[in-house]
Amino acid sequence: MKKLTALLFTALLLITLTGCSNKNSNAANTLTVSATLDPHSKILEAAKPILKEKYDIDLKIKVLDDYYIFNKALDNGEVDANYFQHLPFFEEELATHHYDLVNAGGIHIEPFGIYSKKYSTLEDIPNGASVIISNSVADNGRILSILADAGLIHIPEGKNIFDLTINEIQKNNDYNPKGLKFSEIKPELLVTTFNSNEGDLVAINGNYAIQGGLNPSKDALILESASQDNPYVNIVATTSALQNDERIQALVEVLQSDAIQQFIKETYSNGSVIPAETN
Repeated sequence: MKKLTALLFTALLLITLTGCSNKNSNAANTLTVSATLDPHSKILEAAKPILKEKYDIDLKIKVLDDYYIFNKALDNGEVDANYFQHLPFFEEELATHHYDLVNAGGIHIEPFGIYSKKYSTLEDIPNGASVIISNSVADNGRILSILADAGLIHIPEGKNIFDLTINEIQKNNDYNPKGLKFSEIKPELLVTTFNSNEGDLVAINGNYAIQGGLNPSKDALILESASQDNPYVNIVATTSALQNDERIQALVEVLQSDAIQQFIKETYSNGSVIPAETN
């Protein structure tokens, strides 16, 4: 009887250990990535079955909408990676908060747009027009560059536009001959502000524009050029501890694959999202 009891105990122990082993194995093959709803989470959804089939990785997608909690959550270990930001924003976050994060790879570009419900041509924009922009400092140089290319502000030769602030532009008549008046709000509120007919011009981030039902190539009064040297590539970020993790490397490989590039081109045929490799 004692022998039978011992055998039963051993069998139960083996079953328990096997169950724990399988559970740990599944956990090791799970990758949690935070992203904005559109386009980032949609692109991840397209990558999900490929990651499962090719690498046996279960991708879990955590959708967030506040730019300023993504990197904090990643640094705290709440997720394994995030996919929502461009390089200047990422670099600004690292410099400000000293997060121990790395750029794992560039995936796509979302051309930034300047929208208006009041004016249909650049020539119609009056002196003193109000411009509502993102309060993200990392977006400032990008927006100024778009306005300068459109001739709405002037940057003297030898000046680096990315070294200038919105406040400096606004107060200097040489930089701001039209007397444009800038105000800043959270980027997630830009579409609502535009739809409420606030401001003469509203600069809207690409992902919030498409999430709000806008077609950048048709609806934007001014659309950012998606040239090959555009620094605003959206990246996958992870922690320095995970940068060589096979799951992270697999994620970036799949997101940069021909299959996902084709998905991006077909899904965002209006040019609102463009694979980084094609620019």
